[in-house]
Amino acid sequence: MNNAKQIRRVAVVGSNRIPFARRNTNYTHASNQDMLVAALNGLIERYGLEKQLLGEVAGGAVIKHSTESNLIRESVMQTSLDPATPACDLQQACATGIEAAIYIANKIALGQIESGIASGVDSTSNVPIVAGDRLRSILLAANRSKSTFGKIGQLLKLRPKDLVPVVPVNDEPLTGLSMGGHTEITAKYYGITREEQDLFAMQSHLKTAAAYDEGFFDDMLTPYLGLERDNNLRRDTTLEKLARLHPAFDKEHGTLTAGNSTPFTDGASAILLASEAWAKEHNLPVLAYITFAEVAAIEYVQNKQNLLLAPVYAANRMLAKAELTLQDFDFYEIHEAFAAQVLTTLKIWESATLSKQFGFDSPLGSVDRSKLNIKGSSLAAAHPFAATGGRIIATMAKLLYQKGSGRGFISVCAARGQGITMIMER
Repeated sequence: MNNAKQIRRVAVVGSNRIPFARRNTNYTHASNQDMLVAALNGLIERYGLEKQLLGEVAGGAVIKHSTESNLIRESVMQTSLDPATPACDLQQACATGIEAAIYIANKIALGQIESGIASGVDSTSNVPIVAGDRLRSILLAANRSKSTFGKIGQLLKLRPKDLVPVVPVNDEPLTGLSMGGHTEITAKYYGITREEQDLFAMQSHLKTAAAYDEGFFDDMLTPYLGLERDNNLRRDTTLEKLARLHPAFDKEHGTLTAGNSTPFTDGASAILLASEAWAKEHNLPVLAYITFAEVAAIEYVQNKQNLLLAPVYAANRMLAKAELTLQDFDFYEIHEAFAAQVLTTLKIWESATLSKQFGFDSPLGSVDRSKLNIKGSSLAAAHPFAATGGRIIATMAKLLYQKGSGRGFISVCAARGQGITMIMER
């Protein structure tokens, strides 16, 4: 690697996604590849990329079939991009989309490529059904057998119960708890009330509805399979309706419900990144620049309340490197996996006592709520795991472009106790 090369600025020059759909609705029979190709083709058409050779396409899915080991490359081959465009799969749970953007951005910054696409897709409807361990072992043994009689002998070991498939679960392997189960503990530990969560969720729906009404998302989505807008959006959400919902994880004493938590979702997104020279050559405007990013992880097996709080560490490290404070931003986009997780993160940043528990001498301070998720976020749009990062980057880029200047702060939590923060500027 040539260390003498100057680090280049990385521009966000375009985005596209398909509307997000609740599980088992419009996209029930669509595969990851189907959805991703739709999102990529929409991006290609919008920005005139047909037959173009890009530096690379990166992305992934959290839930993949065994046949999707090269999902991104296979999807690229189904688009109108030059088939010589390379692609790679990566995965970091809910942070996959934003991690893909960092991967492409770093290559552009180092001069290795001039342009690339960061993408993400997930289906919670069309999930892989796994064979049980005994069935799998017998089938593999039969396959290894050299003779027909040997194969038959192995297959005769099968019992009816062996044919029952194993349905995938969304639990943390080290704790046996779902993200919602962990976040229920988070809400109790950090004192986040049901009323706070419901109010935050309602505001997300109202802000997303207003953004659709003003046309903010008109040039950011490609209609797909009968959907033109995210079908999780509830325009008629009220505090009264939210209050009537039963707890979803702790049935007796819980505060997390279907209304203040994101549902299982299907969807795909794509972000076009480039050097300034490439953007100018292709007559594409620079919406914003990605300037800093930080990935962090946190211990969550002993401290089960902290599963989705790794952005607390990422934010502190990133802001120190950027020599900025948490108040130096015009917009904040914090992924709303659960209302309780966002409210907890904000509370820790504001509290000297809580920040000290995380090893920090002083708190980052408060975030101006009027600048937070101003076009709504995941509680309203919903959350197809790997696609959320692209949605958030696209929203932030457009906000900065419309303003004409400024800084944006992004925070995305992820399963397995990980998280990412990012700074975008214009």
